[in-house]
Amino acid sequence: MKNIRVAIAQINTIVGDLSGNTEKIVSRIKQAIEKQADLVVFPELSITGYPPEDLLLKPHFIEENLKYLDIIKAATKGIIAIVGFADSHHGAIYNSAAVLCDRKIAWAYHKINLPNYGVFDEKRYFKAGEGNVLLKTKDFSFCVNICEDMWVPDDAETQRILPQAQILVNISASPYHVNKIKERQDISARKSKKFQVPIVYCNLIGGQDELVFDGRSFVFDGSGKIIAQAKAFEEDLLIVDVPIAEKNKNEQASTIMTIKLEYTLVDKKISLPACVVGDMDILKEVYSALVLGVRDYVKKNNFKKVALGLSGGIDSALVACIAVDALGRANVLAISMPSQYSSEETQADAEKIAGNLGIRFAKAPIDSILSAYSETLKPHFTGMQPDITEENLQARARGNILMAFSNKFSYLILNTGNKSETSVGYCTLYGDMAGGFAVIKDVPKGLVYDLAKHVNNISGREIIPESVIKREPSAELKPNQKDQDMLPPYDLLDEIVDLYIEKDKSLKDIIKKVNRNDIVAKVLRMIDTNEYKRRQSSPGIKITPRAFGKDRRMPITNKFTEADHERTGKV
Repeated sequence: MKNIRVAIAQINTIVGDLSGNTEKIVSRIKQAIEKQADLVVFPELSITGYPPEDLLLKPHFIEENLKYLDIIKAATKGIIAIVGFADSHHGAIYNSAAVLCDRKIAWAYHKINLPNYGVFDEKRYFKAGEGNVLLKTKDFSFCVNICEDMWVPDDAETQRILPQAQILVNISASPYHVNKIKERQDISARKSKKFQVPIVYCNLIGGQDELVFDGRSFVFDGSGKIIAQAKAFEEDLLIVDVPIAEKNKNEQASTIMTIKLEYTLVDKKISLPACVVGDMDILKEVYSALVLGVRDYVKKNNFKKVALGLSGGIDSALVACIAVDALGRANVLAISMPSQYSSEETQADAEKIAGNLGIRFAKAPIDSILSAYSETLKPHFTGMQPDITEENLQARARGNILMAFSNKFSYLILNTGNKSETSVGYCTLYGDMAGGFAVIKDVPKGLVYDLAKHVNNISGREIIPESVIKREPSAELKPNQKDQDMLPPYDLLDEIVDLYIEKDKSLKDIIKKVNRNDIVAKVLRMIDTNEYKRRQSSPGIKITPRAFGKDRRMPITNKFTEADHERTGKV
């Protein structure tokens, strides 16, 4: 049994940065050559960045990406490189993997299975490929496919080629959500064991708008055992000696299309350290995804500093911690905007959190602003009692202050609303929904509490005060207000949201599960009727399988609201 030295270049690309991405690719090729690698592998669409979306509809964008592929090709003397790019052929665009060897393009694989669900829209842009080949050097053989090609049941082409391949290379841009790594590895383990072929899987890393790519590229041997894994949420160049076995020719071997590469295995004089495969607990995983998502959104969009409203509540406390870990304390401003309804306890906790994090803290009371609003509106509201209108004015006054800081000092404003609140519309348009990036938009309230405790645990001290974690949640927009005045307890709300949003359960199914008819109907009605708010919200980091936005796209004008439809029973 011989070894093939593989370098997995898990890089953080920027969509549209053809020059910067190419520079990074060429640099990793040089490093792989120095480590005497035979094969260096890059993520899906690594030249263009992923997902390039409607940039792919620009012909000159495709042309430019092909020019940069030529630059990369010139760097492949003495190594085989597999690089993701957008290919063009007879007017069609393909999601492709270039196999580069000896400064030539030996083969361009076109992705066969194009995902068109959840966050993916690949059929909007790409034509599906129609075939695959076996690539043979003097010493080993391999085949290539792209991301979704690994996830679908084996097609006839795979069935024919894999028994003759000594390595399968899959290049991927697989977005993160909780437990996604297990899904990837389970699929790879089954396939490697079934075909007795090692699998080299290279995944993207980095934040791109709502998406975070976690990396965690890996290698499975031919028995379904993982032998190496790259870092999570970090760039990495994982170099592995992959053992390959001889393959017996079967009766189909003569019918398989084969492309020969002029390449001979490198005589290895550099030894490699043993590969360590480690796991990451869920809280560290989610927190790392949020930190990376904030860091990349801010930096890739050319912001330098962020600001947020720090109320003394748990949501804004967690967002402040994430911002500091993503950008450094010098680049984070916390703004307290108390009103007559803000308790001394929450105001004190806001200042304490800022002090614990070592970030700048500004205080901008809103009572005088509210007085001006009241005087202006008084003639129009004569004889009417205060209601949610006055509550929302407070939230909108705070939104205006945050955006004033943004305009004056070029801060990106971080929104602090969580998924539980966003689901049911327990938030104010142009108020607490104001901001450029919604950090915990996809984080349920229960998980917010768990992450807050995680922050304290990893810090070894109380960054978020215990009083914040234990205090009953309140928007503090009127006397003695509590979130549970309008919402069910958050553990129940989160369960209903999970069943309805993540699992697509019906009203009847959810009632059977939680046994609370009135509450379930109320929550589902709130979710359905607040789509208009979510449509206007800031982009935010996806960490669940079904995030609002690209994952779940519901019409605003919609008469098939779940609670009302099942209640009337009309057919």
